[in-house]
Amino acid sequence: MENFTPYSALFGGALIGLAATLMLLINGRITGISGIFGGMLLPVKTDALWRGVFIGGLLTGGAGYMLMSGTPIDLQTQTTPLMSIMAGFLVGIGTRMGSGCTSGHGICGIARASKRSFVSTGVFMFTAIVTVFLIRHVLGGAQ
Repeated sequence: MENFTPYSALFGGALIGLAATLMLLINGRITGISGIFGGMLLPVKTDALWRGVFIGGLLTGGAGYMLMSGTPIDLQTQTTPLMSIMAGFLVGIGTRMGSGCTSGHGICGIARASKRSFVSTGVFMFTAIVTVFLIRHVLGGAQ
């Protein structure tokens, strides 16, 4: 387990929980990234500012990490750009069909004890497990 980082994972998870809680308390909104981003595609005038600030904060968080650590984020992908685009498209369709994404259902919905979110998160996880199994073990893809 070379990537076992319990302290940074705990700290990061606590920050995500705090951010989701503050978003609900201050703005009355669920912190579902796909919903926030999707709302920017056909923005309502009163929603555009906070959505833009939220997405901007996600993007500048990575830049802030690079500045503070002095090292670039080491992103490695084992797929082609076309496969990444297709995967993103399918994820977008899935979040529309499931009325939310992993952050909306998995973090916010489960914390609110939403039955729909428990089911959705279970479906997300099952689908991810099956997909990885098929790609790695059946199709002989990236290990």
